[in-house]
Order: sequence, then C-alpha cells, then structure tokens
Amino acid sequence: MRSIAVMNQKGGTGKTTTAVNVSAALAEAGSKVCLIDIDPQANASLHLGIEPRDELKSIYDVLVEHKELRDVRQQVADNLWIVPAHIDLSAAEMQLAGVFGREGILRNKLKSDDMKFDFVVIDCPPSIGILTINAITAVDEVFIAIQPHFFPMYGLGRQVNTIDLIADRLNNRLKISGAIYCMYDGQAKLTSEVEQTVDEFFRQKQFNLPVCSHFREFQTKIRRNIRLAEAPSFGMSIFQYAPTSNGAEDYRRLAAEIIAQGAVVDVKRAA
Repeated sequence: MRSIAVMNQKGGTGKTTTAVNVSAALAEAGSKVCLIDIDPQANASLHLGIEPRDELKSIYDVLVEHKELRDVRQQVADNLWIVPAHIDLSAAEMQLAGVFGREGILRNKLKSDDMKFDFVVIDCPPSIGILTINAITAVDEVFIAIQPHFFPMYGLGRQVNTIDLIADRLNNRLKISGAIYCMYDGQAKLTSEVEQTVDEFFRQKQFNLPVCSHFREFQTKIRRNIRLAEAPSFGMSIFQYAPTSNGAEDYRRLAAEIIAQGAVVDVKRAA
C-alpha cells in the first residue's frame, strides 16, 4: 500500500482538488483507494457529495472518540472510499492537547484497519498543527500542491524544514516524493520562473535533507480548467462531472505517473 499526504500550508493552491481527483483517477485506473479528509473545512468530503450533517460519523470520531476507520468510511464510487471530515474537527486540536501519543493516532488506526487498499490519500489542512502532524506521521510520502505564483512559493522552505523535523522525530519513512503544479498557465512568465525556483530548491535540498532524497517534479501539470472549479458544487469528481475535459485528462495522466513512480520504487527495492 502507498500512503500519501497532499499538503501545502498556503490555502488555495489546488491541494483539495488534487487530493480528490488523484484519488478518483487512481480508482478509475483500477486501484483500491481510500481518501481521508483531515481538513476541518471538509472540502474534500463536500467535493464527493458528503454533507457535514450533525449525525455524520467522521475522522473526528476516529481521532477523538476512538472509532475505527471502518466505522466512518463510506464508498462513493467504484474502488473509491472516503473517511469524511466534519466541522467538529476544528475542536480536535484542543481536545487532543493533553493526550499521550496524539501524533500517532491516525497511524495506529491505519495499521489496525481490516480493509486493505492500494492507495491511502490524505487531504491535509493548510496549516501545521496536530491534524497535519497526524497525517504525515501516518504516511510514507508527501505530495506538495503548488500554484505557480509568488505567495504559495513564499513559505516552501519553512514547510519542507517542518516536514523534515517531523520525519526525524516521528516518521523516519517519510519522503517528499512529488510536487504537483496546479492551476497551471504555461504562457505566463512567472510560471517558468517558479518552476525553475522549485527545481533549484529541491535539487539543493536532496543533498542535505533525507526527506527530499526521493523528490521529483511530476511532468503532468494541472492546467487551469473551469470544469475543475465547477465539479465540487455538484458533489462530483472531475471524472463524474466532465470526464472528457482537460482537467480529467490531466489527472488521468498524473495518476499514471504516480502508478509508474511506485513501480520504479518497487524495482529498486527488489534490486
């Protein structure tokens, strides 16, 4: 099983759109996928048609109320399940403050889960708190969703250093294994400048931060596409809403890259 956290400390970078549609694309390709929404905004859950009702069982119940993942997981499409979020999750930071081992709750729940997946994808909050720490303690990989603008780039160094610190103390398996460009406009001069900056940044970090040693930029860029912006309001992934759109094409290509990336890693481990 591959476990991946999709994150960026800056909101509005395409993080949730990517977590949802990468999960849906992997499921469409035949992989068994569980998407975990650990963001109190619950946008990934809404994107897949799950309204945050009072009676909804969610990741909050797993982290705070000791429920198992199977108790809250819902199937939303062929090969695709979601562990939804709820607004109550915003209180979890405070409720978990004095709990021993709080950073590893989700990791332990995943280990004890009786349903096995090919991929677990976690949509993280746009901040580094106990929820995000739980996510990146539980996974083997981090994908950073990057909008090629100045402000999303501004905190990248601090974010990478924070991930490296968490990896050193809580999860020595963790690697930043990909950067995904979202809302991409190949004609804009700033886009190419940001790409060059990110490439240079990670090439430098690969030599002195173990967490960056497996980093790669995916060749597939997620182009600006109005269908991607419209799909959440219908509670659908891009493949349900507009399966022939550029957005669907881009996420299918990205999923193929992710699958191929895993095959390469498996070959290296076998050697």
